[in-house]
Amino acid sequence: MLVLTIRTDKSEAEIGLFDNEQKLAYETWAAHRRLAETIHTKIKQLLKSQHKDWQDIGGIICFKGPGSFTGLRIGLTVGNALAYGLGVPIVSQQRTNWITNGITRITSGENEAVTLPEYGGDAHITLPKK
Repeated sequence: MLVLTIRTDKSEAEIGLFDNEQKLAYETWAAHRRLAETIHTKIKQLLKSQHKDWQDIGGIICFKGPGSFTGLRIGLTVGNALAYGLGVPIVSQQRTNWITNGITRITSGENEAVTLPEYGGDAHITLPKK
């Protein structure tokens, strides 16, 4: 099963492709404030580098936190939208071994259907100025 991994909890974003437990490709880039602009292109390029297409994805694993409010929101939204659109399972994991644990869950048939972030605390949202 081809598994896409997404981690967007910090300024450097990470995506990977795995054939079950075997890593096929992995990319880290300085996404900073351009994550929403770059993530789909980076995934497309990663797939192309392995001669794969969107429809080849059989499951998605997202890092759910803790981490950046906006980064997690973007990464999990992309993961959820792809899983829904492609009709594939999605699971989320946190902390160390998130990929290994996620692959175990997804290959055993688990599917969260919708993944939610774990921020590690309350979001720091400023009040409107007006």
